[in-house]
Amino acid sequence: MEERLSAIAALQGGVIRTADAVSAGVSKPDLAAFVQKHGFERISHGIYLSPSAWPDEMYLLQLRCPNTVFSHETALYLLDMTDQEPMQLTVTAKTGYNPSHLSADGIKTYTIKKELYPIGVTQRKTPFGHEVNVYNAERTICDLARSRSNLDPRCMQEALKRYMSCSTRNIPLLLEYADSFHVKNYLKPYLEALLP
Repeated sequence: MEERLSAIAALQGGVIRTADAVSAGVSKPDLAAFVQKHGFERISHGIYLSPSAWPDEMYLLQLRCPNTVFSHETALYLLDMTDQEPMQLTVTAKTGYNPSHLSADGIKTYTIKKELYPIGVTQRKTPFGHEVNVYNAERTICDLARSRSNLDPRCMQEALKRYMSCSTRNIPLLLEYADSFHVKNYLKPYLEALLP
């Protein structure tokens, strides 16, 4: 039992989830004893962090709130579309999601209709190497355009310049997303100015 739990923690950067322990054949009382014996910190219901692990805030947030996707400035950072680390983590959830617990933790949460929520979800590694859900570059640009009244205009300009210099850019996909998110008219002048 000790070896199985130690292996789970090692594979997940010092994190043990109750669900993972149970599926590995460890009982909840045995997990509780292991967590207490080794000084694991309870991060959230069913999520424990080793005292020797460096907490990866983004990864832990994704484990706590799997129905959110990193977006806006946080997505820019994870996609290497800015050098500036986000001052505040930003996520998007489906309309109806109650973000009060996230707001209390200083996390900015946007909500969007459930049919638009899954568009553009991909995975990226955090600076600590854990994979998390994040919106792709095209979706992120559309999200920034939708939230432009709350953003520094330089943020959008830098994101678009980096996007246009990226070899994986997909202008047709960006325009398709821009149409779905009703920001095509806003983005077109930027794109025309930046296209060679």
